[in-house]
Amino acid sequence: MTLPANRLPNRQLARSGFSQLPSLIHLAGQRASWRFVEFFAANIRNKNTRAAYAQAVGQFFQWCDRRRITDLEQIRPVLIAAYIEEVMVARSKPTTKQHLAAIRMLFDWLVTGQVVPMNPAGSVRGPKYVVRRGKTPVLKADEARRLLDSIDTDSIVGLRDRALIGIMCYSFARVSAVVNMKVEDYYANGGGKRWWFRLHEKGGKRHEVPAHHNAESYLDLYIDAAGIWEEKKGSLFRSVDKHRRLTLAPLSRVDVWRMIRRRAKDAGIETAIGCHTWRATGITAYLENHGTIENAQAIAAHESPRTTKLYDRTSDEITLDEVERIVI
Repeated sequence: MTLPANRLPNRQLARSGFSQLPSLIHLAGQRASWRFVEFFAANIRNKNTRAAYAQAVGQFFQWCDRRRITDLEQIRPVLIAAYIEEVMVARSKPTTKQHLAAIRMLFDWLVTGQVVPMNPAGSVRGPKYVVRRGKTPVLKADEARRLLDSIDTDSIVGLRDRALIGIMCYSFARVSAVVNMKVEDYYANGGGKRWWFRLHEKGGKRHEVPAHHNAESYLDLYIDAAGIWEEKKGSLFRSVDKHRRLTLAPLSRVDVWRMIRRRAKDAGIETAIGCHTWRATGITAYLENHGTIENAQAIAAHESPRTTKLYDRTSDEITLDEVERIVI
């Protein structure tokens, strides 16, 4: 059950990811209500993290409602542990860890705001989850080339799609960074025509990387056809209207995911690829051509080389060759 907020501005409540406050928060009073909203609206800057944490916290409080919990102080470590056990049955370990992290961070925020005396999630342990190899599907170089070449570039949509995929592949960029690019984020560095991409990555990090000549060519052709060189503050990759004409609105991550799935199907690629596939494919192709993990890490703007290594699939073929030595 959820209840309306008490004198909370609707815009602030909506920014937190909720249309109504969880009943437990509402019943805890005005201080708790404001502190709850501020946790999402002011404390979490990344909108994707905010949405994920709002969903996790909302599900937890709905679970509490079903068990007739009516006071925040009734929430004890054993209760949260029981919730986490139930989530583990229905969801993956990474999702379970995310739910626990969201609940733990929220109660930390409520403790510092003097809403509750202790964090009941602080002592609850989540599932162990160690990743040594990423699950992101990776295309071989010839498959990636086939998909890029299969895109019909007689239309502005085809030019746009090829340029967008090219940036993700050749600069190891996240889709969120690419769809948020402005025209001015593709720029000449120095006196000559050496072009760079400016990417706004997670955590507010600004990351700049030289444009690969293929990505540069794709983007030049797209921007020329779109006629947006002078619209420096405008979105670089834009949606289209029902007449297949560019609008001023940027593409969303979901738009890009759907486009990639459609392009893969048209190219006869059966692997269920997504946006992150191009980041992993680019890193793998780079490492196969004797690139280093350290430089791949720098291009991808990863904090740790261990993260970069998750995208490295260069050992897959070696593993298969060794397995085939088992002759029975």
